[in-house]
Amino acid sequence: MSFSIRMTPEEKLLAESYAKLHSVSVGEAIKRAFFKQLEDEYDISVAAEAYEEYVAGGKKSRPVEELWKELDL
Repeated sequence: MSFSIRMTPEEKLLAESYAKLHSVSVGEAIKRAFFKQLEDEYDISVAAEAYEEYVAGGKKSRPVEELWKELDL
């Protein structure tokens, strides 16, 4: 699958500079950034869902000092 992206001259310069800095093509740099963003948003969504389940289950966080005390640390 291929895509076409319109960029302003400033955006194009930035993309080319970033790609050169990382020794990859502009296409590869954009592909990596795109999938990194997708992964980050997915992780945030999964974490938010897990936290909602945690709270809905009546769980509460507690200070780490309590854990250390339990473990005699």
